[in-house]
Amino acid sequence: MTAGPGGLRLAALDPLAAAGGLGIGMPLAEARALLPGLSSAPADPTGDAEGLAALADWCGRFSPWIAVDGADGLILDVSGLAHLFGGEAALLQEIGRHLARLGLHHRLALAGSPAAAWAWARHGDGGRLDPSAGLAPLLALPAAALRLPAEMVADLARLGLRRVGDLARLPRAPLTRRFGLQPGQRLDLLLGEAMEPISPRHPPAERRCRIAFAEPIGRAEDLDVALERLIAELCRLMERSGLGLSRLELVCYRVDGATQRLALGLAQPSREAGHIHRLFAAHVECIDPGFGIEAMILEAVESNPLPPAQAGLAPDAGATRDLAQLLDRLVNRLSPARVLRLLPGDSHWPERAMRLGPAPHSGRQPGAWEEEERLRPLCLLPAPEPIEMEMADGEEESPRAFRWRRVRRLLGGSEGPERIEPEWWRQGAGARARDYYRIEDVTGRRYWIYREGARWYLHGLFA
Repeated sequence: MTAGPGGLRLAALDPLAAAGGLGIGMPLAEARALLPGLSSAPADPTGDAEGLAALADWCGRFSPWIAVDGADGLILDVSGLAHLFGGEAALLQEIGRHLARLGLHHRLALAGSPAAAWAWARHGDGGRLDPSAGLAPLLALPAAALRLPAEMVADLARLGLRRVGDLARLPRAPLTRRFGLQPGQRLDLLLGEAMEPISPRHPPAERRCRIAFAEPIGRAEDLDVALERLIAELCRLMERSGLGLSRLELVCYRVDGATQRLALGLAQPSREAGHIHRLFAAHVECIDPGFGIEAMILEAVESNPLPPAQAGLAPDAGATRDLAQLLDRLVNRLSPARVLRLLPGDSHWPERAMRLGPAPHSGRQPGAWEEEERLRPLCLLPAPEPIEMEMADGEEESPRAFRWRRVRRLLGGSEGPERIEPEWWRQGAGARARDYYRIEDVTGRRYWIYREGARWYLHGLFA
């Protein structure tokens, strides 16, 4: 029930309440007068939407192209898929059997367009709309099957236009002048004379492999064997297409209607089944089979060209591949947020000259750092720290020692200066240039210091 004009009204009914003469929108007081034993509960639109979204995910076992339709419907594009289930009629029976087992009341329809399927499910007999019957079954449906506003349907009924066929026989011009473009557009969609796009809940995967079990499985060993078969089959598909896997997702469909997902990312496109299986195997124990898993689908969420490569004879021929596989293991074990690498920043100012980025993702390759002719310290302090510099007697440009963190360090040599001009567009017109020096103390430790005006700072430590 939900709040409405005049008080609480019915928002949904079960079959028993409908058989007792109740209808959606009826005042709750009137409904209880008709059925004194009526049980009611507040409507929960948010919970209903979450449940419908979960059901849409569950339907991914039948089709990769699923859209949520309104507050109580789903649209599945099963073009080219029915033969996998034994035909269109068998597919409808399979879906209906699973929905009934989950305790969900439903009406299914299969037609040549989404509008026709919607009309046949809600205002027709449901089931498979026989193509050999032509348009006659659709023309016999009530005008409400066009999915028009209730006020417009009532206006059409007052004019004697109660069936879809009544509108189809009318000239379009008078109909459009009286009711606008909507009736004609909805009529074209229903009769298949116009295309209706479907926006899927999730973008369909480029490639997918599916395995269904005669009996639900739950042991980790059985899941691992099924996963190995799916990976091998998907890698064969990718090899025939000249592609490599970059991101994958494993979806497990449980008998209770829940879905479990495992996502996997790769540093480089790959179709090595053994490597991918080892990455997934580390997470198989995280899958909760519940009362059993009925089906598993492995999807290639992202792929990239991967032409055949000639194996090299040099000792380091597989170094790049080994590094990529090591990154894959680290990232998928520790999470991408914990495995980072340094990347060059778009600045010559030391604090902004580098940035942290995800290790497996594309970016400037490490070779770009080798082109840097200027030496930089391995350890850069979070912020430059002031130091006290001691100059040799009578030598303004010859430092003798400096004090950092209350420890005096005698200098053995220095190189520099290297001037770095400020970035006036970021730091403002008052920023000063820095003169950097590479210095070494008598113990062999090397430092990166700079002078800004009359003050000295320590900015980094060399290895």
